[in-house]
Amino acid sequence: MIDWFSRIKKFYDEGLWTKEMVHDVVAVGRITPEQYQEITGEPYTSEPPTK
Repeated sequence: MIDWFSRIKKFYDEGLWTKEMVHDVVAVGRITPEQYQEITGEPYTSEPPTK
């Protein structure tokens, strides 16, 4: 089983993923809104983050 949280956090921390990309994986259920906040440092909202 894939550990989506660890994988996505690593990609985000390395600058390979944007907040928008992390937001998209919450929408499809790979990570939770709480995990989004842990990765990005910002609360999850239904609206995609702005650049």
